[in-house]
Amino acid sequence: MKNEQKMSCCSSIKRGETLQDKEPITQPTQEITTSTEAQFKDKMVYIPGGEFLMGTNEKEGFPADGEGPVRKVKVDPFLIDRYAVTNAEFKQFVQATGYVTESEKFGWSFVFYSFLPPQILGQVNRVVSTPWWCGVNGAFWYQPEGPGSTIDDRMNHPVVHVTWNDAQAFCKWAGKRLPTEAEWEYAARGGLEQKRYPWGDELTPNGEHYCNIWQGKFPERNTLEDGFNGTAPAKSFPENGYGLYNMSGNVWEWCSDWFNRSIHNRGGRTNPGGPSTGETRIMRGGSYLCHVSYCNRYRVAARTSNTPDSSSGHLGFRCVADV
Repeated sequence: MKNEQKMSCCSSIKRGETLQDKEPITQPTQEITTSTEAQFKDKMVYIPGGEFLMGTNEKEGFPADGEGPVRKVKVDPFLIDRYAVTNAEFKQFVQATGYVTESEKFGWSFVFYSFLPPQILGQVNRVVSTPWWCGVNGAFWYQPEGPGSTIDDRMNHPVVHVTWNDAQAFCKWAGKRLPTEAEWEYAARGGLEQKRYPWGDELTPNGEHYCNIWQGKFPERNTLEDGFNGTAPAKSFPENGYGLYNMSGNVWEWCSDWFNRSIHNRGGRTNPGGPSTGETRIMRGGSYLCHVSYCNRYRVAARTSNTPDSSSGHLGFRCVADV
């Protein structure tokens, strides 16, 4: 597969746009059996369901992403993880099933340049259009910056370098599923109507940081005013009105829907499940690399997408379940 890349600081970079030719290692399809002992249901909260105003008409949004117009959408009750799937949880899944992630099969994944030591940085292939992204051989979920790195001190952080397909496999094993885009936004809003963030309209109420995003000048300098360089623990910052952590910033989260810019192709206004086909899957929430000067997609209504086989050091997921 030819590695190409898409766009920006915090949004999606595709496994298939630039770099060099790298063919994936062919492996048989992995059969995942649901484990009744690993449901992780104790980390879930009940979302009552109802109608809400989805999307935004704000000028700071990205019209090309299909954020608007605002429309009334209804979702049924569901359960959702209070926080993103962690390294510890994903490790349990891998140990129980022997699952091999797609990054491991391809042999590489995308890492932000400042996380690499100088001797490695000079040897990696950078994305032409976004040179802060590097294709690093041996970068996987358990060594997120490549060989020599480890998750040993990040077991309570969100797992990263997982593709949409990897997330689906975990969900199947845990007896859950990925949220629809409508479910994700409804939950992220925490009961607030048409607010910019899960906690309101002000980014730093009373000067306090409520999410893990980039401060300073992107991509040269991160002042770390929120306390984190890279991922933060999955249970960081204040919860929203539904008791959910980090619905803005930290890591992008996969949703189940195919991406489409037109609201007329997203499955209607009641329990929409997205288009029936597509090329890329929805990602929500923004990440620790989002910055207002470049990519303020840490707003609740913001959306982007990526191919189901793409992975990076700022992309994870959380699960939902039916009630």
